[in-house]
Amino acid sequence: MSEKPAAKPCPICGKPRDPKHTPFCSRRCQDIDLGRWLKGNYVIPGQPVEADDEEAPPTQPRD
Repeated sequence: MSEKPAAKPCPICGKPRDPKHTPFCSRRCQDIDLGRWLKGNYVIPGQPVEADDEEAPPTQPRD
């Protein structure tokens, strides 16, 4: 017989998960996680952005 693996705890505080707030245990832990994303504590790796591409002035049509 195979048993279900133990449910992972809340990634913020380690308490048991609440199905209403999965994967967290509470609204508070959800908000802490969101704050971390908004402050830039979490990053998703990607290609570096060229500084020249961002600062290029818009081109104007020639007469």
